Amino acid sequence: MKLRAAAAAVALTLLVGAAAASRGAAARANDGTVRITIHYSKFEPADLAVEPGETVRFVIVNTDPIDHEFILGDEEVQRVHEEGTEAHHAPRPGEVSVAAGKTVVTTFTFPETSGELMFGCHLPGHYDFGMRGVVSIG
Repeated sequence: MKLRAAAAAVALTLLVGAAAASRGAAARANDGTVRITIHYSKFEPADLAVEPGETVRFVIVNTDPIDHEFILGDEEVQRVHEEGTEAHHAPRPGEVSVAAGKTVVTTFTFPETSGELMFGCHLPGHYDFGMRGVVSIG
């Protein structure tokens, strides 16, 4: 019985350590696909890393009971959407509406230069609540 408890404690320690270590690292596109889950009005993961010029297929899964959007772009793109959100987005690269409980796919080709782009939800109050993330290019 003590052996089983010790093994469980070791496994739990390793699991917690691995989770803590992964929090600081940006998720990378595997085979050109990134899955982003919307959960409790947050993007998971919220930090991504891609290569310059890489084309990424985003699979966005909304597990929330309310609608959200995924807007990928620079500060200007984010500002425009924050000031005048469209109710719904026709599928455009990097800009989609995601209904409650639904999954959508969008494809985006990143610039050839290093830098950062942001993604967020600009439905009223969502971005300020922290519903945003960063893509590091390069």
